[in-house]
Amino acid sequence: MVKGRSAVANEAGIHVRPSGVIYAAARGYDGTIEVSSGETKADLASVMQLIALGLSCGSEVEISVSGSGEAEKLQELIGLFGRVYDFPPREYQT
Repeated sequence: MVKGRSAVANEAGIHVRPSGVIYAAARGYDGTIEVSSGETKADLASVMQLIALGLSCGSEVEISVSGSGEAEKLQELIGLFGRVYDFPPREYQT
């Protein structure tokens, strides 16, 4: 098992859209990935658990990865939590 820390850099925190990107990176991993912030933990096998952490900009997270290629997966996830997501605004029609 390897562990690492990251700070959420996205101004709007880890809301639905960035959590989908992070979940996609974790989906299909043959080991286990856990993210914790304070006393709250989430298994990245569930996107809803990640969203439920309520991570805002500047939140510190600890990421634990266990399985094959764990060091590489940890570095990928550290980068994704520390990324600024610049999603284009959506246009809504009424």
